[in-house]
Amino acid sequence: MIGWYVHHQGLGHLTRLQAVAEHLESPVTGISSLPAPDGWSSEWLHLDRDDRMPAAEVAHADPSAGGVLHWVPRHDAGLARRAAALAAWITRTRPSLVVVDVSVEVATLVRLCGVPVVVLAMPGERTDRAHCLAYDLADALLAPWPEAAHAADWPEAWRDKLWAVGGISRFDGRVPTRRRTSLGSSAGGIEALADTPGTAGPDPGEPAPRRVLVLWGGGGRSTSDDDVAAARAATPGWEWIERGPGSPSPDLWADLESADVVVTHGGQNAVAEVAAARRPAVVVAQPRPFDEQVTTAAAVDRLGAAVGVAAWPPAPAWPGLLERALDRGGEGWRRWSTGQGAICAAAGLDELADRQGGAGTGVRTAS
Repeated sequence: MIGWYVHHQGLGHLTRLQAVAEHLESPVTGISSLPAPDGWSSEWLHLDRDDRMPAAEVAHADPSAGGVLHWVPRHDAGLARRAAALAAWITRTRPSLVVVDVSVEVATLVRLCGVPVVVLAMPGERTDRAHCLAYDLADALLAPWPEAAHAADWPEAWRDKLWAVGGISRFDGRVPTRRRTSLGSSAGGIEALADTPGTAGPDPGEPAPRRVLVLWGGGGRSTSDDDVAAARAATPGWEWIERGPGSPSPDLWADLESADVVVTHGGQNAVAEVAAARRPAVVVAQPRPFDEQVTTAAAVDRLGAAVGVAAWPPAPAWPGLLERALDRGGEGWRRWSTGQGAICAAAGLDELADRQGGAGTGVRTAS
């Protein structure tokens, strides 16, 4: 049995579990304060929330325990209930290992219960005391990015147990094809394939506008609607379509394939989806703790996978950015994603589970 903890913030952690679970041979139990996703057929341990304390009280509740942890406000009832439920589940099921994506506190509790822990390694500055605790106690560090992206300056002990599989996407294994579809209006809707026999393409006398697909995540954004409108106005000849929690895509793969350039936030899941589709892209970091997205945007740019920027650029910069992305193309994403990330992660976790964690470190593979 493998347990897999999913943090409630954003949507990427949950999507990653679903992508890997599809390929696991071991039974898996989802663990989260989120409800089980639609279609989830395995066990789901629903934990109490630990963030219901009023903000005014949190400030006086030492939430980091003097900088040793990230979130343990004193006298939060949810913390005690979720810890008790997780410990009871471990006692009852005796899992071979637990994957933690992500929580220093959950990783520590699981290891205190004597269970091997696989921690999802995250980009950014992770040398604070809490992250060092989680990374030090982990039996393996599973990285959904290539080793060259973020691990160069890591301590040797972390690198020895790093297992970098590259981007993990729900679209792993699909073969990208360059389709010309219409993304439709901002209200949604995919129109007929322009290159499918029997369907009408654009009027040859009226060149179709090039298309920008903008992807927003569930973790919040600092870029305003006015910022996007200004970028759109500065790029005549480009059609801008936005997808996100407020305007979900009816078919994200089709949206990706029909875009000439994808503009995406720097979350790991969104980057992996764009990488799987091999689309030219501009990765724009949104503010996150530990500079997670800033680091990712810098890494994709450095590796030649996409154009990466640390913040939403001013409107006059957008024509040049889109052209740079087109010139760079999408084949550089092969340095980020093998197209087998979810499969490799599942195979490695099955192997670790079969060994019941053992006493060694995780499997280290090239990405």
